[in-house]
Amino acid sequence: MQTMIKKKINREEKKSLTRNRIIDSASQLFSQNNYHEVMIEDVAKNANIAKGTVYNYFESKEELYFSLIEQKMSALTNSLIEKIKTKNSGISSLQTFIIQIYMFMMKYKNFFLIYQKESFNKQNEFCEEINILNNRLKQLLSDIITRGQEDEIFRKTDSKLTTELILGSLYAAVNKGIEKGYSKEQQKSEREKIFNFILQSLVVGNKISDDLPLLGKTIVITRTVEQSKESAQSFIKLGANTIIFPTLDIVPPDNWQPFDKVVKNKKEIDFIIFTSKHAVKMFVKRCKELKVNFNYDKIKIVAVGNKTASSCKKFNIPVSIIPKIFSGEGVVEELSKYNIKNKVVFIPRSALGREELPHGLSDMGAILKTAHVYNVTLPDKKTVEQNIKKLNETKPDMFIFTSPSSFKNFIKLLDITNPVQYFSSFDVASIGPTTKAAIELRNVNVTVMPDEFTINGLVKAIIDHYK
Repeated sequence: MQTMIKKKINREEKKSLTRNRIIDSASQLFSQNNYHEVMIEDVAKNANIAKGTVYNYFESKEELYFSLIEQKMSALTNSLIEKIKTKNSGISSLQTFIIQIYMFMMKYKNFFLIYQKESFNKQNEFCEEINILNNRLKQLLSDIITRGQEDEIFRKTDSKLTTELILGSLYAAVNKGIEKGYSKEQQKSEREKIFNFILQSLVVGNKISDDLPLLGKTIVITRTVEQSKESAQSFIKLGANTIIFPTLDIVPPDNWQPFDKVVKNKKEIDFIIFTSKHAVKMFVKRCKELKVNFNYDKIKIVAVGNKTASSCKKFNIPVSIIPKIFSGEGVVEELSKYNIKNKVVFIPRSALGREELPHGLSDMGAILKTAHVYNVTLPDKKTVEQNIKKLNETKPDMFIFTSPSSFKNFIKLLDITNPVQYFSSFDVASIGPTTKAAIELRNVNVTVMPDEFTINGLVKAIIDHYK
């Protein structure tokens, strides 16, 4: 049975090879001659096969002609769709579109000459079919332009006209490359020139270097999925291509009892310190489950960071204090301005939270109450399989780590046994000194660390680094 299956597979492979051989032969002849000048016997002779063999695969010259166009166009479009799926900005998608089409057309010169000739031949009976295939490409490009406009990177234009102009410029560049017989190095240079020319026309602002300082850079962001997507937008708007790699999963604590005990005596609380948006979200969720309502008029709310403050606002929690320095030390410094001796300070926090903040407040005489409202765990490896695949297919410029856990979990998920060797070819960015210390503990060099320990601070530091 297995032998029969194997023979059948071999026959199918042989048939496929013969079919492609006929199409390649026809492609060469049709690119050099008008449609009516090419005969089936010419195709057979050029392919070094019998005329009857051609008719075994194609009933007519018309079917053969359309098949070669359809085959190449479908291959091009499907390849583009797959590659653009991995891009998360209008700029990186546009770059992929332009480079892939240019290289494809330069590789299959015969096909390009046929395609271009028939695209302009409105009287040809195959024009309608060619237009259907051509419109798939145009729609793909139009979607890229729209995406860039939505990201506020591309200027508002007539997308239909812009699509026609871009393709026209691109095909003109291919024609030039064919006529001049460009080498691979010349083709590489030419495709970059045409991309920069088109990008300069589309981008909002006058200077790409000013508006898109991270253009061409690929940055890996390692946080939770939600956080990574938010952070990615900051980099995408600056021209970077980002790879979101979830290294953290937020889950409820193993035991709610310590938290429940504190909030049931809510009248005793003078200060609540939220150190992250996750803490706010889980705090609110658990209070709703317990049907506990706080009177925030009598409690001062401390939010560490603008994102945490925004999360508080979302849940109608009035923030009284936002420390200038977004760290445990910054909170202690800010609260030293208040008389917190014998005041009850409640910190709903992560199970992995640092101890600098609780110790600092205790030293000032505060009555400290802490409770875990969430755990940070390692994501299931199955959930990041696609992320690992994408990372392995791409050569990033920089990895961003925003906590010691994000670094440690990344190493675990990728089974990295030698971090020094793995990161030796990349820049590594740390959001703050604690994360930097955890990374350097494994002897990995940290290239970038901002003065302001936030994503915005990190963005500025990375721009300065690449300048």
